[in-house]
Amino acid sequence: MSESEATAPGRTGTRRPPATIYDVAKATGVSPSTVSRALNKPGRLKEATERRIRDAADQLGYRINPMARALPTGKTGTLALLVSDITNPVYFDVVRGAERVATANGLTLVFAESQESPELELATARRLQTSVDGLFLVASRLADEQIADLASIKPLIIANRLVPGVTAVVPDPRPGIGAALDQLQEFGHRRVAYLSGPDASWMNGVRWRTLFTYAVERGMSIVEIASTSPTREGGAEALPRVLAADVSAVIAYNDLVALGLLRAAREGGVEVPGQLSIIGFDDIFGADLPTPALSTIKSPLRELGEAGVHRLLVEIDDGDEEHAPSLPTRFIARESVADRRHRD
Repeated sequence: MSESEATAPGRTGTRRPPATIYDVAKATGVSPSTVSRALNKPGRLKEATERRIRDAADQLGYRINPMARALPTGKTGTLALLVSDITNPVYFDVVRGAERVATANGLTLVFAESQESPELELATARRLQTSVDGLFLVASRLADEQIADLASIKPLIIANRLVPGVTAVVPDPRPGIGAALDQLQEFGHRRVAYLSGPDASWMNGVRWRTLFTYAVERGMSIVEIASTSPTREGGAEALPRVLAADVSAVIAYNDLVALGLLRAAREGGVEVPGQLSIIGFDDIFGADLPTPALSTIKSPLRELGEAGVHRLLVEIDDGDEEHAPSLPTRFIARESVADRRHRD
């Protein structure tokens, strides 16, 4: 049999066996346990020794096997991040923040979505829990009881939500909402609408209650208008209801809803901000790109992802409960809010 016949189609030759921890130990002249400490728990050896071991591992093509590492420790070195909608840009910075902390701790982050479906979210969360050390739920659509049940099985952190007995990281909407209403009041706006998000969103309720309280304190009237979905389409479809409410300004549940409303207003001949001022929420990538650039209440998204993974690691290691991080929102003033003081 010729060499070409012995080699399977598409292969350039026989694969070499993967390098082992013993190969790295032999190449560096140290014990396998020393190699394990250098690769799995950095910072415990002299820097020069650790660097020499890592360089040898790279040259040999050695890769840590998380399943093998899990045998003695019961841990896989893997975390899972589950969000409600992968297409929503609000999660980009959350994922970046979570990934940064996971990587810094030598862990792998698995990412999944539930497509705004509580049923799919529960099934996905249960499936992920069998193979990860901890679960990070962002904008969960599950009932409190379901989240608490998941947290009783394995370490779990939630973001943008409070559930009794479950550790959470939640931005504070009050500073950003207060500053946004202050500008609207200063610019002569008296009637404001809140274009709301999904009923299943815990943060939607928090934002509405905060807006209502702060608007009343400022002597402003405010009305809640439902959107059909937390998307551009949901914002666009709400334009007739916004116009019927006879308000001069709208604060939307998120930037996607605000951008959809802005687009529909422009297409429908409604001048923004001349006839209608619009404010979003979150400050996603691209919020400053339309004309006019969207004013928004910025959420600390990257810090939220970082804080969530930090606290998840504490839960996994059974550490002492950390102080909840301060995650204030802030108002970003751009072009989509008009000064009405010299009109009315």
